[in-house]
Parts: sequence; C-alpha cells; structure tokens
Amino acid sequence: MIESPTKADGAELWRIARDSAKLDLNSPYAYMLWCRDFAESSVVAREDGRAVGFVIAYRRPDEPEAALVWQVAVDASQRGKGLAGALLDALYTRLVGEGVRYLETTITPDNEASIRLFTSFAKRWNAAMETSVLFGGDEFPEAGHLAEDLYRIGPLTAPANPGE
Repeated sequence: MIESPTKADGAELWRIARDSAKLDLNSPYAYMLWCRDFAESSVVAREDGRAVGFVIAYRRPDEPEAALVWQVAVDASQRGKGLAGALLDALYTRLVGEGVRYLETTITPDNEASIRLFTSFAKRWNAAMETSVLFGGDEFPEAGHLAEDLYRIGPLTAPANPGE
C-alpha cells in the first residue's frame, strides 16, 4: 500500500535511510518533521503495517509547478522489486493532479542507481529530462562532497486513466 506518511513514520523512514548506507543521512528529527510537514507531497509504502520505502518531496515555493524529490529509499527486503519506481509513479499521479508539472531531484554524478531511476521515470511518462549543476562540489562545507546535479523532468501531464 502506498499512501501519505504520518509523523509516526519518521523513525522508520530514518531507519530505512540509515540502513541504505548510500543516502546522506539526516537526523531522526528531520524525518519526523518531513513526515508531518510534507506528507501531502511525499509517499510511503507499507507492508504488513510497517514502512518499507518512501519518497520525501516538497513543492517549490518559488515555482509552484515544481516539486523537488529530496530522498528515495527502499528497505533492503524490498530492493529489486520496482518499489522505488512505483513510489515515484504514485507521487507523480498525486502531484500532477494538484498542478505540479515538473519533478526535480539532485543526484551526485556517481549515483548510477538514482540516475537510472529518474531516467526510467522520465521515459515511462514520456517527459523530457534536463540536467544541470545545481551545487558544485566546492560549494559544500565538507571536503570531498561531489557536485549535486539538478534533474528536471517535465512538463508532466495527467495520466490517461485515473489511478495510473
């Protein structure tokens, strides 16, 4: 089942992100706030009542037609089953109905899995994808952080059949 997260999901989302060993890990408190404050622009997948994957996103205040995906994570027990793509599709279906026409995310150049995920999403929905450097590696306070490239997908249109 894919639905909006609740603030009670925050600890589980933090655990999934931590266990990925790939994502920049935010504090548990940040995940709790994301689940409370950005539930309408985020989704969580549940199996047997527990969170097994999520997409945290937010609507861009300076561009209401854009939503930025902050993180996508899937529990190890669910990897390789297409859950990340299904989560993005569910998020897209909800947000496009609310006027979102562009889905954005940032990805470091070495994150091949995320690049494949978002490239596949753009192809699946027949949408253009543009990339540009959003933050250069030299802009980060810690040494060795790679550039964050902005992936912008759209314009998106509503699916032909509701619930697609």
